[in-house]
Amino acid sequence: MDNIKLNLINQSSDTNNSSIVIFQQNVTTDFGEIAIAWRVIKNLGRLNNHPFVYPISFQVAAGDSYGNYTPQINAQDGQAFEMIKDVSGDILQLATDPATSNNEVEIRNNLGVGAISANCYRDEKLIATKTNLAPGQKAVFEFQPKINIGVVSQIEEGDEINSAILSQINTQINLLGITSADIIMTGGGPGANAVPFTFTLENINM
Repeated sequence: MDNIKLNLINQSSDTNNSSIVIFQQNVTTDFGEIAIAWRVIKNLGRLNNHPFVYPISFQVAAGDSYGNYTPQINAQDGQAFEMIKDVSGDILQLATDPATSNNEVEIRNNLGVGAISANCYRDEKLIATKTNLAPGQKAVFEFQPKINIGVVSQIEEGDEINSAILSQINTQINLLGITSADIIMTGGGPGANAVPFTFTLENINM
């Protein structure tokens, strides 16, 4: 199975043309680490739908202190990658030694000098990042098949989600075993009659 097919349907009473953010959390990170807006869905009118896919696979890349970025490389749990300097410059390659855990992917800074950023992508969109990794340091990533979804304002794909916004998003959807499903958005409304937004799975295919 390569992709999980999802379809967001707006059945809410929203009158503010709100944006919907979808993100994942790296379960190896410390509490409070900033999440990345993987998808931001805008202008989704009432009863409109927005189909998208959640790829099971993800990719890794790295950036160096010169503002260069490596190509994205397909990653599998248990693999480790290292940023090294070769005759052409800084490159990211599969490391000989695997990751410490079979459930994790590591990106190691094996340069002599210069910090790097370690980045993960899903569907070619940034989903997690760790910056300012000094030589000898590594970033560790582990993703469960779950997405977080909520209503936000003034955020773009690839942006960091600050802790204030993060605290307002409390819906997590488990995609384990699912091949396709609708995500139904309800709630909202004007003024004093507004109720919290909710997101539920319907029409689930396993």
